[in-house]
Amino acid sequence: MAADEQPQGGGIQGGVHIGSAKGAFAFGPNSVANNYEAPRRPLAPEQEELLQVVRQLREELGAFARSPETDELTRQLGETADEIQNTGQASPGRLTRLRTALQDAATAVGLAASGATVAQAVAALLGG
Repeated sequence: MAADEQPQGGGIQGGVHIGSAKGAFAFGPNSVANNYEAPRRPLAPEQEELLQVVRQLREELGAFARSPETDELTRQLGETADEIQNTGQASPGRLTRLRTALQDAATAVGLAASGATVAQAVAALLGG
């Protein structure tokens, strides 16, 4: 094949390789991509409340000086939010880890406006 010739069919040599992808994609003219996800069930009111205050506390912690305790609390808050969003609720084990992280970072939590609200929501869900 001469250097200025294209392979039969007008294709491009080499191609494209996509190892993995998530979501909806469309390639080429007039392409349409549809992403059909099952609608998520609404959260129970106590889980919705916990999710909101967890997000709020995580945001507020960004204004405080970092420490190993606040870093761990930030991580636990993120994992709690993810679990609620993915499964519809925070498991007792997750709530226990969050409660421990709240206790370990008590100084920062006490200064954050939503800290007490998160602690109360966790205690209510754990039954005490």
